[in-house]
Parts: sequence; structure tokens; C-alpha cells
Amino acid sequence: MNTSKPTDTDKSAKKLAGTPKEHFFAWDKEYAHLKWGGPASIRNLRTYLPPGSRVLDAGSGNGRYLGELSRNYTAIGTDISLTALGNSRAQIARSERFAEHLGASIHSLPFKPGSFDGIICYGVLQHLFKEEREAAVSEFSRLLNPGGFIFFEAFGCEDMRCGGEAPSPFEEKTFARQNGIIYHYFTEKEVRMLFAEFELLELENVIKEKIFRGESYRRHMVRGVFRKF
Repeated sequence: MNTSKPTDTDKSAKKLAGTPKEHFFAWDKEYAHLKWGGPASIRNLRTYLPPGSRVLDAGSGNGRYLGELSRNYTAIGTDISLTALGNSRAQIARSERFAEHLGASIHSLPFKPGSFDGIICYGVLQHLFKEEREAAVSEFSRLLNPGGFIFFEAFGCEDMRCGGEAPSPFEEKTFARQNGIIYHYFTEKEVRMLFAEFELLELENVIKEKIFRGESYRRHMVRGVFRKF
């Protein structure tokens, strides 16, 4: 039996686990000034999901993926930011398409088990703490039909942006920016562990070098496709 007293770090982690997360509330302010970046490709989904499939965009933001999903799929977008959802509705309506929008936290989604054939989660899990990431993936498993797919993308640990601020006192490669938003940078091993209960279909490190004012900067993304057994 462990009789050691809890450390300040343990207490901080426990406090984080049991209270509303302030970093969730930072997104409304962030989306109040974010401009529409144009539609984003969902080409990879078409390899796995036939037209008409029911697809959840978990953390849909301004609707860059959701609008494209609505062309071929029954698409639903969820986001913690009502401002983002409002922007997304307006943008998709201008395109004369439709997708359902719902305000909800990614790790507690109000859908019945087996509601979806596919879930995309692009650029979202990187903004959560470890317990939140694990809870979100558990929700994805609950919501997917057997044989359903998860499409994942997030920052990788070799990215030039990994660092620059004081790290979280209780989580590696995790930083809180001045805007209050959390940034976590994944290793490939960490992604494999996070989705260990799924069949791994694709996993790649996408590394690009960008030149700015004569200096080279590295961008690193980890992308994966997983299937529920």
C-alpha cells in the first residue's frame, strides 16, 4: 500500500480532473476573431466511407471539414464553442448545403451508442489534457458502429512550436498559451497507445520544412486512420 503523501503536482492534477476546464471556455474568444480559412480536403475519408454514411466531425470549429462532409455524407458537427458553430452554420448555408450542428464537449457527446460510421477529429485532441484525450477516444468507441472509422490528425512533437512556454507541471509536451488554449504535441508511440483498442490502418508522420526570412522551420503532424473491432 502506498502511504506517501500527495505532492503539489498530484493535487493540481486532481483539481484539474474534477473541475470545469477553463481552457474550454477560451475557444469562444478565439473564434470571435478567426477568419474562414476555406474548405479543407476530406479525400482520405472517401477511401473508407461510402456516400451516405453518417459522419461526426468532433470539434468541427468553423466548419472547414463539415461543409465538405455535407456534400456526400449525413454530417453532424459538434464543438464547445457556440461562436464557432454559428460561423459554421452561416458558411454552410451560403454554400446551400446542410449539416446538423450541436454544442457539446468532445468527451461527453449526447448521442446513442453506434450512431456513426465514421468520426473525424482533426486538430482537436492536441488541445486537451491526457485524461480528456482518453475520455474523448472512449466516447468515439462508444459512438462508432462495429467496423466504423476514426480519422485523426494532431501536432507532432518535432514541430517547431513544441515549447516556447512553460510546460504543464504534470504532463509532458503540453503547454498553455497566453490565450488560455492548451497545446499538446504527440509522439507516434503515444498515438498508438491512445488508440490501442482500435485496429490501426494508417499512421504517418508528416514533416514539412518551411522557410521564413531565410530561416528553416519544421512543421510536424501525426495522422492516422483507425477502425473499431
